[in-house]
Amino acid sequence: MEGQEYIVRQIETDDEELNAFLFSLGCYSGEKITVVSHLRSGCIVSIKDGRYTIDHQLADAIII
Repeated sequence: MEGQEYIVRQIETDDEELNAFLFSLGCYSGEKITVVSHLRSGCIVSIKDGRYTIDHQLADAIII
């Protein structure tokens, strides 16, 4: 839901590059993430002080 803040429970991926990328954004277990808006190709999220466009593959790896 747009504007809703969530707590990341875990990152579910076997892809180490994807895991490292999400970690570099500040997206890891226990961190807050806010869905800013939904797009056809993914969504815009706010993590810490940044806003990022993530595709469905990245979004599916983030378990809230």
